[in-house]
Amino acid sequence: MNERNQPVQPVDGTVVPRYAGFSTFARLPRITDVATYDVAVVGIPFDTGVSYRPGARFGPAHVRQCSRVLRPYHPQMQVSPFATQQVVDAGDIACTPYDIAKACDQIEEQAAALIADGARLITIGGDHTIAYPLLRAHNRRYGPVALVHFDAHLDTWDTYFDAPLTHGTPFRRAAEEGLFVSGHSAHVGIRGSLYSPDDLSSDAELGFTIVSCREFQTRTVADVVAQLREAIGDHPLYVSIDIDVLDPAHAPGTGTPEIGGLTSRELLEIVRGFEGLNLVGADIVEVAPAYDHAELTGIAAAYLAYEFLALLAKAGCRQ
Repeated sequence: MNERNQPVQPVDGTVVPRYAGFSTFARLPRITDVATYDVAVVGIPFDTGVSYRPGARFGPAHVRQCSRVLRPYHPQMQVSPFATQQVVDAGDIACTPYDIAKACDQIEEQAAALIADGARLITIGGDHTIAYPLLRAHNRRYGPVALVHFDAHLDTWDTYFDAPLTHGTPFRRAAEEGLFVSGHSAHVGIRGSLYSPDDLSSDAELGFTIVSCREFQTRTVADVVAQLREAIGDHPLYVSIDIDVLDPAHAPGTGTPEIGGLTSRELLEIVRGFEGLNLVGADIVEVAPAYDHAELTGIAAAYLAYEFLALLAKAGCRQ
């Protein structure tokens, strides 16, 4: 906030062209530029947990660059996300690329510090391993959350090559620690091949509802939103988005693409359907810019972060 207790705004795109100036998210002030903040956008440039194509460690910088296209007013939600809450770019969480367990501890501690006084956190990854320490950090403040997980993959496998912490295992570890509310959490967008039928039965034991991509052939987005809202109920909500939930036509720049995914329009409308719920945090992960043609994936991720900021602005993020 400035001396008049008004949020410090992003750089004005009508004064300084959007392709100029500092590359903070949406050209927001840095966390060191303000005394207090309501929402922090933070990067986690970590991809040691990937099982196929690497490169998501460069995701935060790429999404920040792509976020230059964002403007200050959200017409669909009729809100100015930066006008009523102080949003900052908190830079990147520093974590080792050589030791996954240690990196998870570092991520948890730094994320917990960012939300310690009630501020909300929007995180840009990084691979999906980071969801586990982020859930641990949010659990320390809010207790178990309703988790809505957008992904082509379940990410509830037990291990990869005997490694318990990878981008395919975060929600198995989270379930073991009771970090999300069983029966009030969901996977959305699941599709593609599996290792065996046991993958589905094992996942079912964790208490997730699954909304597969195939269901969008016969169901409306509004119907899916209603199902998710009923499942979430009054629980604090954490949303984790693997960008590969989108079809590769909409998001080619990711590590493990699967055909037959959601469209960007469908995903935006589902996220907007969370208006009025108690959103406490969100992450957008698996953006790998080396594979991103024409910044399609980075722009999608930037807009998803903007949607979360709009939801928080509508709610009054510290209520």
